[in-house]
Amino acid sequence: MLHAKKNSVSYLAGLSIPIIVVCAILEFGYPEQFFSGYGFIVAVILTYFANRRIFPIIIAGISALVIVSSLLFTGSFSDLFSILNQVSALLGVLMTLYFVLYISTVEIQKDTNNKQVSSLINYATEGIILTNQRGTIILANPHAQELFGYNEAELIGNQIEMLLPDAIRPRHVDHVKHFHQAPSNRSMGAGRDLFAKRKDNSVFPVEISLSHYTSGNEAFVIAFIIDITIRKQSEQILKEQTLELQSVTRKVTQLNTELEQKVQDRTTMLRETLAQLERNKNELAESLEKEKELGDLKSRFVSTVSHEFRTPLSTILSSAALIGRYLKDDEQDKRDRHIARIKEQVKHMNTLLEDLLLLGKLEEGLTELKPETFNLADFITDLVSEMQEIAKTGQQILVHPFEIDDFITDKRLLKNILINLISNAIKFSPESSIIHITLSINQQLLSIAVKDSGIGIPDEDRQHLFERFFRARGAHNIPGTGLGLHIVSRYLEIMKGSIELQSEAEVGSTFTIHIPLQPIEPTQNETHTTD
Repeated sequence: MLHAKKNSVSYLAGLSIPIIVVCAILEFGYPEQFFSGYGFIVAVILTYFANRRIFPIIIAGISALVIVSSLLFTGSFSDLFSILNQVSALLGVLMTLYFVLYISTVEIQKDTNNKQVSSLINYATEGIILTNQRGTIILANPHAQELFGYNEAELIGNQIEMLLPDAIRPRHVDHVKHFHQAPSNRSMGAGRDLFAKRKDNSVFPVEISLSHYTSGNEAFVIAFIIDITIRKQSEQILKEQTLELQSVTRKVTQLNTELEQKVQDRTTMLRETLAQLERNKNELAESLEKEKELGDLKSRFVSTVSHEFRTPLSTILSSAALIGRYLKDDEQDKRDRHIARIKEQVKHMNTLLEDLLLLGKLEEGLTELKPETFNLADFITDLVSEMQEIAKTGQQILVHPFEIDDFITDKRLLKNILINLISNAIKFSPESSIIHITLSINQQLLSIAVKDSGIGIPDEDRQHLFERFFRARGAHNIPGTGLGLHIVSRYLEIMKGSIELQSEAEVGSTFTIHIPLQPIEPTQNETHTTD
């Protein structure tokens, strides 16, 4: 009844004031009567309709004060009957005050609970719809109205089937009957897809939970509805990414098979070489030495290739397994990170295969020198721009000014040589460092120096630096096969060039290649005349 109270004091509560005045006059004017005590009790009862809890206390206090004053100042204190009458009235006022305050407190709590329930429904982020046992909608919260595109008047009084796609409406009527025959709280949609229909006839996926309760003789059902369109879209994206990952895995498996075949072919070749050396009795000592050398080469080759491919394959397998665990919407960045890691490792494996193929061509004598004329300045500028893309954070590749334009050599071999040297400088130099490239001509030689800021190369490692599969002791934590510098030295042999090294521990290394100059052939448009 608290909703009937208006302003600070309602009309009925206001009647308690004139009643108190009348009872006070009767109490002092006619002390022998006892009806005024009931008047005080009625006045306190009327304060129940007051909007402030202090008002009943004030009225009860005034009533008690009047009763006690009357007992002291009217001479009724000597009359036992009057004393009992006044005490009874005083107790009645106090007990009435207690019950008024108690009932008011109970109603305040009830009103608060009603407001909390109403707020819970109105401000819920899920759609909430309440239906009776006939499937008639009797309540729809604002989010449900927004979700389906109807206003409250369009929903209340209609059947719940209006929110379902046309194809499933007949089946849903039977589902409602069965639910009311054996009601239970349940989550719907486990293992199957549920759909709802908006006012504009668009259909969207939903997740529904049902609860029930009984009021009087009628049963009611509460449906909690969530739009899971975004979740379904995320699941579709995840499915597509899984298919892409499976495709990448198949390609990696194919690469691994091809690599195993190449390793097997190379091992067969080494075995044939060993057999041939064994058959050469006239050069037994030399054959034994070569056999040992080839045996070491085989072991180092198998060990290096196995190690270099095991690490990226393990990373790919680990990332592929972890991607399947990230199913939530907010874990897309984790899935992208593992896919990027897989692509990076596949690229690394491709680089290893290219090194092995280049080495194979060199060993088989299939690499030939094909000189051509090209602009060296443009060539260096394009190459530096390409390598800058793979540089570490903050690294810069600085080319010192030079005065060389047209140049004749094998452009492809020169590019591979410089890519190897600059790549090593990038790998072994820290972030935010500078890699220097210097070009010069001296005594019919073109010299190109690549200087890094790496860890340096120990003196005891330099004599083996250009051997196949050799890696300096400080480079074991940096990816590589030990083939790059060997390929560089072999290319320079073909180009009749050379390479030299200057290195200082914890300062850096400088690799300088020297390529002999060749005369530039005149073009077909050039003519010469004589007198």
